[in-house]
This record gives sequence, C-alpha cells and structure tokens, in this order.
Amino acid sequence: MAASQTLALAADARERFLLAIAAAVPEERIAEIHFFPPIRQGPLETGVAVIAATPEDPARERHVVFSASYRWTRKGPDRGKWEDEVVAEADAPLITVEAVVQGVKVRANEAVEPERMAGDDVRGRLADIRCRTTP
Repeated sequence: MAASQTLALAADARERFLLAIAAAVPEERIAEIHFFPPIRQGPLETGVAVIAATPEDPARERHVVFSASYRWTRKGPDRGKWEDEVVAEADAPLITVEAVVQGVKVRANEAVEPERMAGDDVRGRLADIRCRTTP
C-alpha cells in the first residue's frame, strides 16, 4: 500500500473516531481530547482517546473525563466493521486530566505523546468533516 493511501486511511479512522466521540459527547462541551496512536494487530486497528468535557451543570467546576475507544476490522471477512465506545469515567479538575493521560500512556507502555486537540480545534475539525461529507 502506498504511503499516501496509508495516511488517507489513518485520517479516515481519526475523522470517524472524532465523529463517534461527538455523537456521544456534545461538541460544545468538549474541552480537549487526547488521541493515542492507533495500534494495528493483524486485521484489527484499535484506537483510544481521553476526553475532558465541561459539566452539564455550569456551576460545577470539575470536568467529566471520558474514555473512548474504537475497533476497526481492516482486513478479512469482516472488513469495514467498526465498533466504538465512549464512557464517562470520572469527574475531575481539568489539570487532573493530564495526569490521567500520562497514566494511560504508562500503562500502555507508549513512548509517543498522545495528540492533544483543544475544544475549539475539535469543533473546527468537525465542521470541516461535515462540510466535506454532507451532500
């Protein structure tokens, strides 16, 4: 597979994952998302992200911390199968989210820093994706 095709598939997965997250967490509440590099094992690709969202009640100071994951079958008889999950895990101050992200990084034995996307960047990217995919 050519490098440009590989990059396009990676971008497609990230966009699809971002849309799945926005379907579960109202985009106006997303403060930041930390995307970990996807892992490919055989025919499967899996991805994980940690999301910080403002609380539904603005009087609360703690953010809602979500974990998100996807599993995409890229080869074989189930090629194209996509599963995702977004789960509220905790309430915490925004500064604590960075500690959560570092803990996930250590447990995953990941050397690469996760990509951080601020809430405004998330909303801009979602608008761009929707603009390109809406007839």
